Amino acid sequence: MNIKYIALRLARHFAPEALARFLLKRRWLIRPGLESSDPLAAVEQYVNGLSAYGKSIQGKRVLILGYGGRFAVGAELLRRGAAHVTLCEHFEALDKERNLELLPTYADFFMLENGDVVPRPEFIALMHGDICAAEIQNQITPTDYVFSASVYEHLDDVNGITRALAKLTAPQGAQLHFVDLRDHYFKYPFEMLTFSESAWKNFLNPTSNLNRLRLNDYRKIFETYFEKTTIAVTARQEDEFRAARARIRPEFLTSDEAADSVTLISVFAESPK
Repeated sequence: MNIKYIALRLARHFAPEALARFLLKRRWLIRPGLESSDPLAAVEQYVNGLSAYGKSIQGKRVLILGYGGRFAVGAELLRRGAAHVTLCEHFEALDKERNLELLPTYADFFMLENGDVVPRPEFIALMHGDICAAEIQNQITPTDYVFSASVYEHLDDVNGITRALAKLTAPQGAQLHFVDLRDHYFKYPFEMLTFSESAWKNFLNPTSNLNRLRLNDYRKIFETYFEKTTIAVTARQEDEFRAARARIRPEFLTSDEAADSVTLISVFAESPK
């Protein structure tokens, strides 16, 4: 048993959510997602990812799932030609200090109110809450593209959220998601797969939630709601997988080691059903 791993996971599981958010905002101990840590790199990833499929954000409506409280990704997408951006987050936790830094570079897209940066609604819409809820769905105009980076692995109801996002995607629209399948204690990328569902949910799952879905799970879900789904494997860790395989629970294993050892994927899903 990896005592160091168990101790860390217990601490992350039982830590108050407010403490976790405090640490995350300050980049202490907990790593933020790409939208928060490097917004320009996130935009580059989305633009290049679309380009690989012959697509462009020019003149398009874009929805970002899990923007991390920073407006920078939305502003940069607009600067690069997007017509409108909707920034979605389950909880409202704006990074006011870093958003202020967007002025004056992105001044066309924001207003200054009482010392805070506020998006101009003709360019950026903010949506905070459950994306599956009718009151949220009814506020969002069907979008051309839905993007996320290192968000999907943290979702609890992946099937329900994918269904909701499909409804918000225009008939000829598409989604591009970058998903990290590793245990986020990155030194042990497959360790979370060695525990039962009960042990994981009740004692070890961090407050940020790791759903432990694998490659084939994502393929099945996206193929349910889109006419065409392409999943690109961007990384696999075969040596680490083989070292952990004897302890990995059977529900996380297939007969295909190449699939089981995958750690990073991108999902491109077109034309919602």
